[in-house]
Parts: sequence; C-alpha cells; structure tokens
Amino acid sequence: MAQLLLVEDDAAIRGALIRALTERGHAVSSTPTAMEALQLVLDSPPDLVILDLGLPDLDGYEALRMLRAISKVPVVVATARDDEADIVRVLDAGADDYLVKPFGVGQIEARVRAVLRRAAADEDRRSEPVVVGGLRLDGEAHEAALDGRRLDLSRREFDLLYYLAVRAGQVVTKRELLTQVWRMPYGGADKTVDVHVSWLRRKLGESAQQPRYLHTIRGVGMKLSAPS
Repeated sequence: MAQLLLVEDDAAIRGALIRALTERGHAVSSTPTAMEALQLVLDSPPDLVILDLGLPDLDGYEALRMLRAISKVPVVVATARDDEADIVRVLDAGADDYLVKPFGVGQIEARVRAVLRRAAADEDRRSEPVVVGGLRLDGEAHEAALDGRRLDLSRREFDLLYYLAVRAGQVVTKRELLTQVWRMPYGGADKTVDVHVSWLRRKLGESAQQPRYLHTIRGVGMKLSAPS
C-alpha cells in the first residue's frame, strides 16, 4: 500500500479521487493548498504526491520547484493545462509524470503505480556510483564530477547524463530519452533533448564538433562513452 498526498483545491475532484484511490488500496491524505502540502511533505513524507497546478495560494509550478528543493518524493502532476510548453517546463522542474484533466481514475492510478515502480527501480540502481572515464555520477546524492571537479547540474541535466552513463556505449534514441527521462510517453519535441545535451556539453567542456563523452549518432540518437 502506498501513502499518497493529493494536492487539489477542487473539493469535488479531491473527494472523488480520495475515494477511488482508497478503494484501490492506497492510503490518501490531502490538502487544497501548496504551502500546507510542503509542510506535510516535511512532517510526514508520502510515497508520492499528486499535484494540481491551479492552486489558490501558490502556482503549482512554483510549488513543485519548492518541493524539489526539500524532497525527492515522486510527483505526478494532474492539471487542466495541456500546452506542450507548460508540460515540458513542469517535467524539467522535476515532475515524474504529467496527466491532463479530465482523466479516468484507472488512468491516474496506473500512472501512480508506474511512477512508484520506476522510483523503486531507480533507488535500487542508484546504490552504487556510475563511473565512465573521468566522469563519476552518484545517483543517491544526485552529484556528478568530472576529473574530480564537481559539476553544477540541474535535476534534469543530471537525470539525462545518468541515464546515458548507465547505458555507456549504447545508442539511445531521442524518443527513449523523452519517454524515460522526461516521462513524456506521447513523444514530444526533439529540441528538448538537443537543448539539454547542448547545456551538458558546455559543462563537460566539449562541443558537438569536438565531443569527448556525448556523441550524436545522426538519425538515430545519442550515446555516452569514455574518451579514447
């Protein structure tokens, strides 16, 4: 049984979701405000947060950023906002999945189960640091270093680099990266991957013309490998 925190200001939606998720075996606590949600995460950390973006006291995007500063708890955003730019921005800020209202209870419960499975798998996989050449990634501490120098990476930059490093030498498609790193199963804009790869290259001290770790396989995807 998972302990869920539902952050939703619409009383009718909140009540319906609490009943449905409880019937499916979850323990559900709830709040209509962002600030109370942040306090609850600190006081009684849940297994997963379901977060609406249209909250009365604080925009859900800002609440997510504040939440990510204090916790790694998985977050499923459930909102009426369906603009792709908003979706990418929220996923980049650290959400694990994004669901657009209206949705069926079966769909959100399936997303919750999938995110919890991924979180458990990530926890197991990140128990040992990943080393590729002079690159060292500590999944538990969410820290990266290159040749002994700490890299200042955003959460999404770290997740992207870690995903590639775990699969060092393998070619990974942009679609796979969007699905697994950005949690965008419907696809999305390839430019999202390109922009983050460009930022990573700058921080790794390389370029697309002179790659050291990050290699573009034209028409296929990306791979990370140690310098020759």
